[in-house]
Amino acid sequence: MGATFSGFVEDQSSIGSVVSSPSKPSLGDLPENCISSILTYFDPPEICKLARLNRAFRSASRADFVWQSKLPSNYKFLVNKVLHEDSEKLAKKDIYARLCRHNHFDHGTKEVWLDKSSGKVFMSISSKALRITGIDDRRYWNYIATEESRFQTIAYLHQIWWVEVLGELEFEFQPGTYSLFFRLQLGKASKVRFGRRVCNLDQVHGWDIKPVRFQLSASLSNGTQHHALSECFLREPGKWVCYHVGDFVIENPNTPTKIKFSMIQIDCTHTKGGLCVDSVLICPSGLEERL
Repeated sequence: MGATFSGFVEDQSSIGSVVSSPSKPSLGDLPENCISSILTYFDPPEICKLARLNRAFRSASRADFVWQSKLPSNYKFLVNKVLHEDSEKLAKKDIYARLCRHNHFDHGTKEVWLDKSSGKVFMSISSKALRITGIDDRRYWNYIATEESRFQTIAYLHQIWWVEVLGELEFEFQPGTYSLFFRLQLGKASKVRFGRRVCNLDQVHGWDIKPVRFQLSASLSNGTQHHALSECFLREPGKWVCYHVGDFVIENPNTPTKIKFSMIQIDCTHTKGGLCVDSVLICPSGLEERL
């Protein structure tokens, strides 16, 4: 009987050892480099959400190679041009986060930012960075402060015979197709009264007689040039409208591109007035709704 009892105790001991076996592996048990490799397949907003799962994912989400794959090919140029820092001294995640902000440069007359989801480059150019015929004569033009502009200032046309707004830019874009727009409004900068947006249209005239001509030319480093020309009547008084000037294509990375663009209405048979010029916008084609 003693032998039988001792055998029973051993059997109970072995059963207990099975019950107390280690638990199954969890996500937190994955090697950090494996998690980082998986994260490269997700978009930046998704990576940030996954980083909240646990400590392992949070640590893996900081890996430089994860964010290197999300940064645009021209990120070193952007860090130097816009952030005025050395890209080698910054973590790639910090670079991405800082470039997603609306960063001003060239004395605050231009700004550039990354789309948070795609990492594509967007740009806005203030009216103060444009050459506007007659801008120094307050009988024709003057600058108006407004919260409806990213730059807090717009150029307003009272009345003139010859409308000419020119701009140029030299910048390093990542490869892709880009669209350029003029952001304009017929009617004086609006104010909010009793909770309603009010726009003064008293000086709006002359825009329904002849169309405005928009032009774009882009000179690439390899000698290739892109030209675009469009004409249209300005429309929808009291509303900001982005008028499509044209598209240009960047094929080679890490090369500067010279861009010239204009808005002209030089028919001197009639005067034009009541126009607000806010900015020029450049964005990847197909992503205009994110401006």
